[in-house]
Amino acid sequence: MSRLAGKVAIITGAAGGQGAAEAKLFVKEGAKVIATDMQLELLQETVADINETFGEHAVAVQHNITSEEDWKRVVDEAITRFGKIDILVNNAGILGKLSSDVNDYTLDEWNTILNVNATGSFLGMKAVMGEMKKNKSGSIVNISSIAGLVGGQGGVPYQARRALFES
Repeated sequence: MSRLAGKVAIITGAAGGQGAAEAKLFVKEGAKVIATDMQLELLQETVADINETFGEHAVAVQHNITSEEDWKRVVDEAITRFGKIDILVNNAGILGKLSSDVNDYTLDEWNTILNVNATGSFLGMKAVMGEMKKNKSGSIVNISSIAGLVGGQGGVPYQARRALFES
C-alpha cells in the first residue's frame, strides 16, 4: 500500500511502543519519517530496523519536545532532508506516578507531566504550522488517552492532558 506516498511526517515518542509502530506503519505506507525521542539509542535501533525493512526512509533525531529550540532543529532537519512537512504526530508523553489524589503530587511533578504531555504538543503544532501553511496543507494528530474521559487510568496530571485536548 502507499496511502502516504510522497508525504513527510514527524513522529514524536518514536523510540518504542506506539510511536515506533506509527513510524513503521507510516514508512510502510510510503512516508518519509523524522522519528524523534529523548531515548536516542533506542530510537536509533528502531529507525535502523525500519530502514533495514523498508529502505532508508526514516531518520532518528533526539528531541526534547518541551524545548522550542529542539522543535526548530527538528523542523529544520525535516526540511533539509525531505523538503517539507505534511504530518505531525504528537505521540510523546509521560505517565508519571499513578495516583488519583491531587495531594500526592508536588507542583514540580504536575508541571513536568503537563509540560511534556500538553506543552510539548502545543510547541509541536506551533513549530510545524508555518511549513504546513506554505504547503497549503497538512495534518496534525495529537495522541492522548481515554484516561481523561473515564478517570482512574493514570495520575491526575496525565488525565488532565486528555481533558485539555478534548475540550
